[in-house]
Amino acid sequence: MSRYTGSINRKARRLGFSILENNKEFSKGKKRTYAPGQHGMANRKLSGYGEQLAEKQKIALMYGMNDRQFRRLFTIAKKMKGSTALNLLIVLESRLDNLVYRMGFAPTRRSARQLVTHGHIMLNGKKCDIASTIVTTGSNISIKEKSRKIPLANPESVVGTLAFVQVDSKDKTGKYVRFPERQELNQEINETYVVEWYNRLVK
Repeated sequence: MSRYTGSINRKARRLGFSILENNKEFSKGKKRTYAPGQHGMANRKLSGYGEQLAEKQKIALMYGMNDRQFRRLFTIAKKMKGSTALNLLIVLESRLDNLVYRMGFAPTRRSARQLVTHGHIMLNGKKCDIASTIVTTGSNISIKEKSRKIPLANPESVVGTLAFVQVDSKDKTGKYVRFPERQELNQEINETYVVEWYNRLVK
């Protein structure tokens, strides 16, 4: 399955969940938070399988993952010590494109991915154009000096930065200080369902 590149608003409505984490999908003129279609307002009780699939879709869309990438990160998380569910979120948050987004260098993860793949991002002083790179704590991330004035790197609004990153917004530099804690991340997702989903598929 390839990464979803269509309308985020429509997917957000279907799932009743802000993929952008800022509720802009449900802003003025887009206030319907029920699923699209004539049966969208019907209350549907999901099966256990359906709940797992819905949570996988939420997280995959939020982080911009396809199934192959998701499986790979799940395998990494499963090999780490501690809770696989929390480890999965830590690995997702440690992706380079996500950290560029978390540092406020881009308004969305999708645009952060563009910054990386177009060669505008430096990781520990070297250009890195692989958005899926897993960044280790203590690493420094910055926008190339020649790229700091491009519109994509100067969003009008960004989601507030979190305590696990340190940022110098003037110089467009940041540091991945530590792993995120669960309470710092989205409270509307249930990552344990995703673990249950992939435990059946990944041995």
